Amino acid sequence: MNINQYGQQVGVALPDWQPARPFPRGSLTGRYCTLEPLDPQHSDALFQAFSLAEDDRDWTWLGAQKPASLSETIAWVTHKCLDQGLVSYAVVDNSTQHAVGAVCFANIDAVNGACEIGHVTWSPLMKRTVFGTDALFLLLTQAFSLGYRRVAWRCDSTNLASRRAAERIGFTFEGCFRQAMTRKQRNRDTDWLSIIDGEWPAIEAALSGWLSAANFTADGQQRLPLSAFFKNG
Repeated sequence: MNINQYGQQVGVALPDWQPARPFPRGSLTGRYCTLEPLDPQHSDALFQAFSLAEDDRDWTWLGAQKPASLSETIAWVTHKCLDQGLVSYAVVDNSTQHAVGAVCFANIDAVNGACEIGHVTWSPLMKRTVFGTDALFLLLTQAFSLGYRRVAWRCDSTNLASRRAAERIGFTFEGCFRQAMTRKQRNRDTDWLSIIDGEWPAIEAALSGWLSAANFTADGQQRLPLSAFFKNG
């Protein structure tokens, strides 16, 4: 407990705190995927990847509709590229060099050291692969290396897959904002999760261990689940 000169309980002192550094606009390279700054040139590969889905269920909780054509995909990508509040990336498969998804940093508050991972848009080519975990590991590593204290994740409270994906890699559920917004003519309650800097070393070690080449067989099957690395940590 921290008490000030008036006998009041206050937060932990941060005498050396400095604002986090800006996110550089460059690529982040992982073992399985690379995050490249999102560009309209990624549109064709993304359209092809999104088109592999049998229906639109992966877009139910997203703000946008699934692009129905290449021109719609270009417009969707361009909108993210022009949004000054986002740092947007294409997820590129290292083996094919094709974009297979997109993700962004959003709600960036460098003064207070907080940011959010959002606009997570995975294609069917990312399902049952390590790409999603590798991409999120790259983002988290980037944020904490730049001095951010908090990385948040928020999702529709009915999107259980999104919340489970976040909790799987170490995000902690914080609570639900009821009737936080409307989306596609529906109410949306928003679940909030986060990782803070004091938690990151243990989470980083677990993710690094799971993503290591030693944890995968020659045909790409994991030897141990990610949960095992958290328990061993």
